[in-house]
Amino acid sequence: MKERTISINISKDLFGANEEAAEINTRTFEEHGVRAFDIMGSVGTGKTQLIEAMCDELSDKYRILMVAGDLATRIDANRVASHGIDTVQINTETACHLDARMVRVALREVDLSKYDVVFIENVGNLICPAGYPLGVDKKLVVVSITEGPYMIQKHPLTIKRADMVIINKVDLADAIGFDVDGLVKDVREVDANIPVFRVSAKNADGLQEVIQALNL
Repeated sequence: MKERTISINISKDLFGANEEAAEINTRTFEEHGVRAFDIMGSVGTGKTQLIEAMCDELSDKYRILMVAGDLATRIDANRVASHGIDTVQINTETACHLDARMVRVALREVDLSKYDVVFIENVGNLICPAGYPLGVDKKLVVVSITEGPYMIQKHPLTIKRADMVIINKVDLADAIGFDVDGLVKDVREVDANIPVFRVSAKNADGLQEVIQALNL
């Protein structure tokens, strides 16, 4: 299995409530010894590039599967696949987020015993994905300095429901005069204890700290 694409009709309640499906996913991942991660963030924050960079660092050590969520196309999945990573594409068509049922359906025909790590790139949206647990080990929120200085203040619930925050594109901070420290302060005002990482996925700066925090 190299590349798969499926379309999901969210009007069909395939596995009951999302919470129940998330529990099923958790058990399934645990039974196969798989570590799964939900990577959330707006369009253009660099989620795909972050996954590409992590795959480059980890593919010699772990067998990795990437699940890509988008309304349409498999553009992001193809980018990750070009690194030699197996991918599954979920095209939600109208939904602005993945839910646990979609993930369950997408992985139904995947032999998870072939993988150690699953990176799930959620649909590009900083709001809706936070309310739908997928049954993963950790939820990562990726924000970028190109989104402006207020994205944390405007989306506190997303931060509260995440396990770590990755501030991406910090290599551009000086060029655009962005106050990264101020963004970190905003995160701390929402959750004083959540891990925050300053990263340039393009240059792999700060990537090792993220990988260590994921215990990979």
